[in-house]
Amino acid sequence: MMMEEKNTEGGGMGKGAPAAAEAAAVMEEVEEGEIVADPNPSEVEEGTRRLRQSHPLEHSWTFWFDNPSAKSKQAAWGSSIRPVHTFSTVEDFWGLYNNIHRPSKLAIGADFSCFKYKIEPKWEDPVCANGGKWTISCSRGKVDTWWLYTLLAMLGEQFDHGEEICGAVVNVRAKQEKISIWTKNGLNEAAQLSIGKQWKEILDYNETIGFILHDDAKKHDRFAKSRYQI
Repeated sequence: MMMEEKNTEGGGMGKGAPAAAEAAAVMEEVEEGEIVADPNPSEVEEGTRRLRQSHPLEHSWTFWFDNPSAKSKQAAWGSSIRPVHTFSTVEDFWGLYNNIHRPSKLAIGADFSCFKYKIEPKWEDPVCANGGKWTISCSRGKVDTWWLYTLLAMLGEQFDHGEEICGAVVNVRAKQEKISIWTKNGLNEAAQLSIGKQWKEILDYNETIGFILHDDAKKHDRFAKSRYQI
């Protein structure tokens, strides 16, 4: 499914976003089981109509946030990562995206992720355990655009081997930002090379990027070598 990019200049709501936000609000009420006393029948009918007119994504996705201020207080890596919200429609995505901070506005040390539902952005997750990641480095002037394009490509199923993708992570750091795409089976060379090549084309990224297996990253940390390069 192609996902139309909304106008988010200046952090404002994009075209059609008010309706998207209303649809997201209706969905949140349903998910949380909230009940309004003596509801207006016309309002109930309107809410139902909006839900029926939503555009479902191929998969449900969850935003995750790793708070930099909490990292130093936690002994175990990954224990500070928290789910933010799960969404399953185009409208719900834009309703969320237009009301959260862009990566360039996050605190130094923050990690923000978007993963398929029930997959956690951790090496230990069973789906991620045998995988790896492609990573690009970018300046704060480009990170917001490249993060959005990466999300749209994943959610819109624009990768030929999209079934291999677990999700994406943006790491906010002092010197430069990094965006990574995590995949399931790092030894599936053909699939990994295809994903890396398509990602570079989507971002119009001309520098060489590398794919590192999670196992290698755990063993060698920042000295881990790329298994593949494009």
